[in-house]
Amino acid sequence: MQAFTLPDFYLAYPARLNPHLERSRAHSEAWAARMGMLDATKPSGGVVWDAEALAAMDYALMCAYTHPDCDGPTLDLITDWYVWVFFFDDNFLELFKHSRDLAGAKAHLDRLELFMTADGETPPEPENAAEAGLKDLWERTVPAMSDGWRRRFIASTHNLMVESMWELDNINRGRIANPIEYIQMRRRVGGAPWSAGLVEYAVHAEVPDSLAATRPMEVLVDTFSDAVHLRNDLFSYQREVREEGENSNAVLVFERFFDCSTQEAAEMVNDLLTSRMEQFETTALLEVPALLAEHAVPPHEQAAVAAYVKGLQDWQSGGHEWHARSSRYMNEGAASRQGGVLGGPTGLGTSGAALTPSSLAPGARRRARQHSHVPFTPVGHLRLPDVPMPYALRTSPHIDAARDHTVEWARRMGFLDATPGVELGGVWDERRCRVYDLAHCAAMIHPDATPEQLDLSADWLSWGTYADDVYPVVFGVSRDLAGAKLCNDRLAAFMPLDAGETPEPANTLERGLDDLWRRTAGPMTPDARRHLRDAVEEMTASWLWELINQAENRVPDPVDYVEMRRKTFGSELTKSLARFAHADVVPAEIYRNRVMHELETAAEDYACFTNDLFSYQKEIEFEGELHNIVLVVENFLGVDRHQARDIVADLMAARIEQFAHLVETDLPAMCDDLGLEEPVHRALVDYAESLQNWMSGILEWHRKCGRYTEAELRRHRSSSVSHGFSLLPTGLGTSAAHVTGIPGETAEQAAGAGAPPVTAPVGVVPSISTLLALRDTAETGAATVPHATAEAGSVPATGSGSVPVAELGDGAGTSGPLPQWTGMSADLSALLRERPTETEAVTG
Repeated sequence: MQAFTLPDFYLAYPARLNPHLERSRAHSEAWAARMGMLDATKPSGGVVWDAEALAAMDYALMCAYTHPDCDGPTLDLITDWYVWVFFFDDNFLELFKHSRDLAGAKAHLDRLELFMTADGETPPEPENAAEAGLKDLWERTVPAMSDGWRRRFIASTHNLMVESMWELDNINRGRIANPIEYIQMRRRVGGAPWSAGLVEYAVHAEVPDSLAATRPMEVLVDTFSDAVHLRNDLFSYQREVREEGENSNAVLVFERFFDCSTQEAAEMVNDLLTSRMEQFETTALLEVPALLAEHAVPPHEQAAVAAYVKGLQDWQSGGHEWHARSSRYMNEGAASRQGGVLGGPTGLGTSGAALTPSSLAPGARRRARQHSHVPFTPVGHLRLPDVPMPYALRTSPHIDAARDHTVEWARRMGFLDATPGVELGGVWDERRCRVYDLAHCAAMIHPDATPEQLDLSADWLSWGTYADDVYPVVFGVSRDLAGAKLCNDRLAAFMPLDAGETPEPANTLERGLDDLWRRTAGPMTPDARRHLRDAVEEMTASWLWELINQAENRVPDPVDYVEMRRKTFGSELTKSLARFAHADVVPAEIYRNRVMHELETAAEDYACFTNDLFSYQKEIEFEGELHNIVLVVENFLGVDRHQARDIVADLMAARIEQFAHLVETDLPAMCDDLGLEEPVHRALVDYAESLQNWMSGILEWHRKCGRYTEAELRRHRSSSVSHGFSLLPTGLGTSAAHVTGIPGETAEQAAGAGAPPVTAPVGVVPSISTLLALRDTAETGAATVPHATAEAGSVPATGSGSVPVAELGDGAGTSGPLPQWTGMSADLSALLRERPTETEAVTG
């Protein structure tokens, strides 16, 4: 009996079958026998695989589905790689997971790494089937690929093998990961990033090195990987959890974290799988074309990227079809329910027939929910939950002097300029600067800093917070993405890697960054400066991501949100400044170790979620924001804000518990395993303590700071209106969002809200809802869209008719088209073709 009923999967593309299947079946069986895989014995007796078991699992069928267009020899090699990786996984289970043999597992993995040789290196003689297979595959594959591909593929193969120790350690301790840890570790342990590398080989098209590390290309790999792994977890739950005693499975992780039934957990995992596939499509159709245009990528490299994206799409569809048919998995009725490729018409022009309503419905539901949030919804104060904080709070004795310095520095930089729009001023005044009290935050984050160090820390916090406030006011309301991009690009000139001359600052942000860079980068090494500049640019680029989501009225995918939130919060900047203290002791590669990565991200998530809990009313009600973990959880799970708040609190508890375990257990073990000297070990312990101070200081600052109180929010709104600023929605259909009261407020409180908001001009940039309405007009002639014909600067009268929910709050425009939408309206229409009716959007 199956553990649960498989959910309805979202499948955007039909699966296709490579015509060289039978050839590769015969080849892969002969190859596995020649490598010794059919003779490998289990400690308990018998063999890991025999010919019958290999034939039943049918990895050639999997590769024929996932790589439908490659030639016969290429399909043979790809199939051999998958035979090897599944053999490695099953053999590792038999040799080390059942026996909990950590030492033996590490020795086995260390030797395997020796077979991924660089040019001129000679591997040792293989001693087992896993080594023989890897040696053969490496020699047949790498001569055809570039050095950049080799580096990426070695890294993913290393993670695939070495991070199996994480799974083994969790089994030994009977520990089940928290959801955030699981998703990001599954990418390292699972084989999907490795599979993405093989896609490049199969389609004979590599991702250019200059693009491989950009956000769009990394998101493609991450979303591809998450979807592959989540789908695998659904199909493999029965075998892994019920039969083999594994605990690295998303269904089990969700079941335990949410304390729900297996069926409910499976449905949630499938919802996340759908969301990740939708994120893949958004990235492929919108972000990748914009990336290619921005970098002026030559035509042959554009073609390579397109072939790669298509290869990833084929893998998703084919991988699902194989899971639905392989004897390896729980898949009763899966093929027939999804209308697989063998059950429908074939031939030119018939591929769309393989897509059934049930395969498209999950995506339509997710899409409707993501784009139907009404900005500026009155939510009232969100009562804060109890969140754990096991680390003692300490405060610098120099706090009072730092407070005075911070206000004076902000004045000199022009942050307190009361004239709206002048040099990006008018966002803060002196009162607001003192209420925010960022020196208090710095004093708790760096309790042992000298007076000069504390001033510098407080100034960095002031600059980052001020800039974060500027972007939505100056660029968000007007949808001026081009202006925000230009602002970002100019900031790089004020962070010269040689600490040399800079241009004359043109506004407050440039003036502040110029001053901070001169005071910070001087004593740094060139590598440390580069890392610091990358951290600042990563933070400002993430604010563009927020502005784009705001323009599209799109609540982010939960995984994308968590990972981008670390950047929008400036976490990398904080880490860069903390690491600088130990730059001459700790080698940079140590921070890339799994333990350090998990330590940092656990602390970052705790701090980011702290901010989101305290700023919920400020962001959702007063600023019309979409980027808050409480709202993201509400939107994804379909729960109310109080349930979402409690889930966020549980995530924070899980992350800080994980942080504590990493500090107490994994960090010492890593130092021993890597043979690190005592000074390095001590520096890493100090770094962990700085992260503890960061978390406790962030929490205390939010508790004491007036930035998030309702009284301050109402005062801020009134002040902004009097200076000509407003973050409230404008344009047709937005009158309903102009709410000055909240449930339960007194008349006196309502009166304190100040003057009514000032509406901003409506420009010519179409929102997503406008583009959809235009499409409907062309198809039915029924829709009327004033936005599409409004001239820049005009303000249409507010209508009293029915308006789609998605229209609320996105009427503000800018003077030109959004860069990422240029030439993309057809793709956008195709991407959103399954949008719901207005009634469905409201109820969704």
